[in-house]
Amino acid sequence: MAQASINSEPGEWGWSADAGERARLLQSPCVDTSPKVDGEACPQGPSRGTTSTLGAIFIVVNACLGAGLLNFPAAFSTAGGVAAGITLQMGMLVFIISGLVILAYCSQASNERTYQEVVWAVCGKLTGVLCEVTIAVYTFGTCIAFLIIIGDQQDKILAVMTKAPEGASGGPWYTDRKFTISLTAFLFILPLSIPREIGFQKYASFLSVVGTWYVTAIIIIKYFWPDKEMSPRDIVTRPASWVAVFNAMPTICFGFQCHVSSVPVFNSMQRPDVKTWGGVVTAAMVIALAVYMGTGICGFLTFGAAVDPDVLLSYPSEDMAVAVARAFIILSVLTSYPILHFCGRAVVEGLWLRYQGMPLEEDVGRERRRRVLQTFIWFLLTLLLALFIPDIGKVISVIGGLAACFIFVFPGLCLIQAKLSEMEEVKPASWWMLVSYGVLLVTLGAFIFGQTTANAIFVDLVA
Repeated sequence: MAQASINSEPGEWGWSADAGERARLLQSPCVDTSPKVDGEACPQGPSRGTTSTLGAIFIVVNACLGAGLLNFPAAFSTAGGVAAGITLQMGMLVFIISGLVILAYCSQASNERTYQEVVWAVCGKLTGVLCEVTIAVYTFGTCIAFLIIIGDQQDKILAVMTKAPEGASGGPWYTDRKFTISLTAFLFILPLSIPREIGFQKYASFLSVVGTWYVTAIIIIKYFWPDKEMSPRDIVTRPASWVAVFNAMPTICFGFQCHVSSVPVFNSMQRPDVKTWGGVVTAAMVIALAVYMGTGICGFLTFGAAVDPDVLLSYPSEDMAVAVARAFIILSVLTSYPILHFCGRAVVEGLWLRYQGMPLEEDVGRERRRRVLQTFIWFLLTLLLALFIPDIGKVISVIGGLAACFIFVFPGLCLIQAKLSEMEEVKPASWWMLVSYGVLLVTLGAFIFGQTTANAIFVDLVA
């Protein structure tokens, strides 16, 4: 598949090959220090080809579903109602699935096993560095969103425990939002973020998946059997403008973004075949679509235009079934933050090693000290920003724009570069169609990211 034509020379920019290899080791479950060859498995880790097709579907669904589902009712309201929201999701799903297939194709062509490695190999060093920086910023912003979600859910739970009236501003010092977020973060998130490996969280992650399905079930049940005090207001049936429809795209991108983790999943399959992978991601995205549509439609129709960006905040504090859902969301976020931080920390570490040109032998002894320092800086910065950015909607909008880069821009660039690197003398018609489709992906992703950034800047200037 045109492996020889893809740019992967290690000497460009004058960076150390050892540092680059170390960066890849930090982002891979393989701990071997020998160079990677075609078809070689990690001698100290799980061998390649152990994941069944059904298992791959579950893993992709697991990577896709998360706390982002809380924002889908508000996305339906922003898009202009149920019909507009469904149409938007269905249309974007085609591009989302194609991006996952493109990444698998480029992974086979380049023989690389992580998202950023594929971009490095196919698109070159400059785009590879840009991809890694985007991953670091995206994971950093998502960690901020997770802390805000913790504070939102804790506010409701503590309101019930202290019997505070709905919407009351005063209360005991220990119910202050800044205190509760900080206490939870220092007691649970920081200890889980420091270790070098994150495999021990697999059981807690399973509980978070169960919690996600429970939240969806509660939102659907509450729509069909609502409480007396819950009545929808201003059920819009059409978008106010095309701009309003596009404003819902970042939330959808944030919800369906599983592309960064999809490349390792593809390479862990028993049969890493692009055609089989197409069936896997189609099935996984249809499952995720059903969950998000169920949450978005029922949550929107329950509250109408008054729905909160975090739909659970729209429900009464004393509702016990919803309180359990809030506890599940907190558990999900507590286990997801360290995983996102691990990915972001690995990318930052790789960029630092390449910049310094550190040899592998010199770096091993200093890894622990740097890891602890990086974790503390990352943790404190995300905590401080979460304490002073209470609006989850703004954060989701920004990181949703970044998610569009992973879904559209980088897969589009990979497709363009992979097809341009094929040096056939006579190019078939499909060659031009694929290149044109790559250009369409890049344009769509750039549009979503640009619009999101412009909206954020405009809102801040007006405020």
